Amino acid sequence: MSTQSAAFGVGPFARAAALIHTLVTVGALLLLAAAPGLAGLLLLGPDPTNLPLAAVCLLPLGPAACAAVYALHHRDRDLTDLHPARAYRRGWRLNALPALRLWAPLLAWLTVIAFTLTHFSATGLPGWWAVLLGVIGTGSLLWGAHALVLTSLFSFRTRDTARLAAYFLFRHGRATLAAGSLLVLAAAGTALLTEALPALLAAPLLLSLLHGSRALIAETERDFTV
Repeated sequence: MSTQSAAFGVGPFARAAALIHTLVTVGALLLLAAAPGLAGLLLLGPDPTNLPLAAVCLLPLGPAACAAVYALHHRDRDLTDLHPARAYRRGWRLNALPALRLWAPLLAWLTVIAFTLTHFSATGLPGWWAVLLGVIGTGSLLWGAHALVLTSLFSFRTRDTARLAAYFLFRHGRATLAAGSLLVLAAAGTALLTEALPALLAAPLLLSLLHGSRALIAETERDFTV
């Protein structure tokens, strides 16, 4: 009997059930934490002049995503010992302020880029500037993906996290490419299906981001922590 009890919860089906339970719980908590801002987004029209208000509405998403990454990284694989909600709350408590220190400036920067691109004809700039701004915006999003992982899992100063995220953009090209692929996937799903798709699939997308960032996380643990 003791052998059977010990074996319960550790088989492949149990691990799959544990993963699904964790993804559903973390995804629901992420949506709950970001709900005030997401509700505000629903009230805004598609007018480009609403971009600054949209950025304000997206502020809660940074800490919510950071807590989700923390919970997914520290997830239990034993079906008999699952505490994803507890891990999410701990991740939010530890990382909400550090996440906002990076997320708020990134949102402001991306808002400036988006506002400029949506009013590009009024700027009088040559067309190649639009391409350059698009590249800069994409690079900023990729930097933000690395910063999200680092902020969620490590307790660095804000400026050190920002520097490490920029360093890893080129140091770990595979991690950057993986993050870029997820951004493309989310953008395509939004354009082709529904704007709610990235929110509904946030937990699997963040788990994929963690998986693609394994080398980045390992090097940070090895070379930049005591």
